[in-house]
Amino acid sequence: MQSAKLMRFTLIAVLLAGIALAAVYREQFSAAALQAWMQDAGLAAPLIFMALYAAATVLFLPGSILTITGGALFGPVWGTFYSLTGATLGATLAFLVARYLASDWVARKAGGRLKQLIEGVEAESWRFIAFVRLVPLFPFNLLNYALGLTRIKLSHFIVTSYICMLPGALAFTYLGYAGREAAAGSAGSIQKGLLALGLLALIAFLPRLIRRMRRAPMLGVEELKRKLDSGEDLLVLDVRVAKDLNGDLGYIAVARNIPLEELPQRVNEIEVYLKRPIAIVCRTDKRSAAAAQLLSAKGFSDVCVTRGGMADWNRRGFPVNK
Repeated sequence: MQSAKLMRFTLIAVLLAGIALAAVYREQFSAAALQAWMQDAGLAAPLIFMALYAAATVLFLPGSILTITGGALFGPVWGTFYSLTGATLGATLAFLVARYLASDWVARKAGGRLKQLIEGVEAESWRFIAFVRLVPLFPFNLLNYALGLTRIKLSHFIVTSYICMLPGALAFTYLGYAGREAAAGSAGSIQKGLLALGLLALIAFLPRLIRRMRRAPMLGVEELKRKLDSGEDLLVLDVRVAKDLNGDLGYIAVARNIPLEELPQRVNEIEVYLKRPIAIVCRTDKRSAAAAQLLSAKGFSDVCVTRGGMADWNRRGFPVNK
């Protein structure tokens, strides 16, 4: 036990020292310096490049510089492969370091909203990884450590990261390759530059596309009322906290209440609706969308968000219980 604590303390000290050293010499971490170093490495250049990329990822150095440099040094195909492999190796190292150092402690101490966040990430597993890799909402280097604090499977992390980082790696690698060709004055450099810009534009458009794809189907309150009146076999799931049911908006008589915060632990109570329709209701749409994502990750195949929630239900004058 004592030796394990000492090992963890040593690893933390080495990691922090490495990050501090990288921050001090960050200004020297440039594409020109990297190219000069790699060109003198000979046949070992690809291995050194991937090792350097992995180390940079662990030490919070910007990967975009390395990816662009990879395109200039190795071309669009091999440059993409080397950059993607190096980035995945570094991300995996950071993931494992965080898991070894702090995941048990976080699991014991996490509570409230932090615990809900971790459980939500774990419920989505590879889907969440795919989303954050394709839509860079969080800093790449920090995210690798953060995901290591969850119980997401290592295999899911590696495979999904490698596949979903490919579009970005390809775009920035090709940008580096096009820049090299333009600097050399080679034929077709303008076309290559335009293709690089097109790839970058596609990457910029991906967040909107992915968000649209992840959005749960919406169901208007009029349609929900019609379905209930016709006796359709439909679960109305109200995800508000219990005290809100007796508030000014009331609740739909046939609704079942499971607060969003309790849904991960109580999802087995509605497993009979795995393949049957569920309409999620809250005050408005926001919490309903989070509940829909959680249920979809658990395998529920027909989940809709009630557009406008109980606020719109009341505006329409539909009956409520209080």
